[in-house]
Amino acid sequence: MAHKVLLVDDVSMFLELEKDFLSLSAVDISTARNGEDALRICRQEHPDLVVIDLHMPIMNGAECCRAIKKDPHLSSPVILIASEGKEADRQLCLEAGCDDVLTKPLDRMIFLEAARNLLPAVDRRDRRGSCRINVKFRAFNLTLSGYCINLSQNGLYLAADVDLELDTMLELIFVLPEPVGTIVQAKGRVAWLNTTKARKKSTIDEGFGIQFVDISEIDRQRIDNYVSTLPPTARA
Repeated sequence: MAHKVLLVDDVSMFLELEKDFLSLSAVDISTARNGEDALRICRQEHPDLVVIDLHMPIMNGAECCRAIKKDPHLSSPVILIASEGKEADRQLCLEAGCDDVLTKPLDRMIFLEAARNLLPAVDRRDRRGSCRINVKFRAFNLTLSGYCINLSQNGLYLAADVDLELDTMLELIFVLPEPVGTIVQAKGRVAWLNTTKARKKSTIDEGFGIQFVDISEIDRQRIDNYVSTLPPTARA
């Protein structure tokens, strides 16, 4: 039986964003628009994880969290989401007894890491697809060429006959084929090596795992849209 996650926010955009974050996880998702409805769903469905926005009408996130924690029949861990840079909001969340606090704007990897810490069924890995896309990249004031073997919105595998060290910063540019058909520019770092000196996967060409460190949200979404059309890549 799939685990249950309840997402609570009065803004549809954030509910859809969180649902997209959890799209690869083996969980059933319910939603609510205020704390009162969330508490009712908790008592009916007993979700395995509840993610609640702090600022909502009728009953705010802190009040809802406090009610969940006081109910002896409920044991759901709770993540509260506050506004970035507002320490008073963070303290309000902690005083409500939540299990973790995140801030908006939400970061996908931070969200999934926090959720997985409380519910192992949450999958932190990316939707990733097999492809072959030419990539130009710049390192140490040199412009070099390689090609992308697999791609996700958070990084790519770059096949290239170049000696680079871990954490080397790169500037990358490549064109997504149709149906997306757009130029993507990003900055990334070498997150892992698959070279002669540090061979991890002999089944693919030598190269590097690249993590994007600076890429627009529009380009992330374009990549994810493109990846959704590709054959999935096996994940280690």
